[in-house]
Amino acid sequence: MLHICFKSGKKCYFVSTSGNLENIYSLMHGFHGEYEATVDAKGRFLLPGGLRKQLPEGESSFILGRGFEKCLTLYPLKSWELIIAKISQLNDFDPKVRQFRRQFLGGATEIELDSAGRLLLPASLKEFAELSKDIVVTAALDRFEIWDAAKYKQLFEDFSPEAFSSLAQEVMLEVDKKSDKS
Repeated sequence: MLHICFKSGKKCYFVSTSGNLENIYSLMHGFHGEYEATVDAKGRFLLPGGLRKQLPEGESSFILGRGFEKCLTLYPLKSWELIIAKISQLNDFDPKVRQFRRQFLGGATEIELDSAGRLLLPASLKEFAELSKDIVVTAALDRFEIWDAAKYKQLFEDFSPEAFSSLAQEVMLEVDKKSDKS
């Protein structure tokens, strides 16, 4: 099956040989960068300007949830909607699906930028990620991750260049295999 990708604004569409048009990624180039921020006494932080510039115009609502690691995941609403569409197609009769939904959706909270460009972190989510005053907000293609600054730094200190090279080879080989099947 042939897939052709074409751009239209900030969207990428795939057209299969059957003629079906699918919006697969609303943020064509994905978010990028990592930025330091500070959480104030009320649990708010200023969304870094470098990340705000990458958001679609007028985007001010997000879904904040638990990450797979000890971090928080911040989804712009458009990205969240794509994920929810996938999750809603999963089989409710499968216990693994139910457990995944509980873990993934539990604690997910809609938050909005205030007039000063700040986001309020709910106490329970802040506690889950063990966030202190200093945080790092890092882009992850269609979403952002929010890490305690010390924990984020430790991720890179604990991972050798050799281990990273090996991981990259393994992961990218899987991408190549999937591309070859198409």
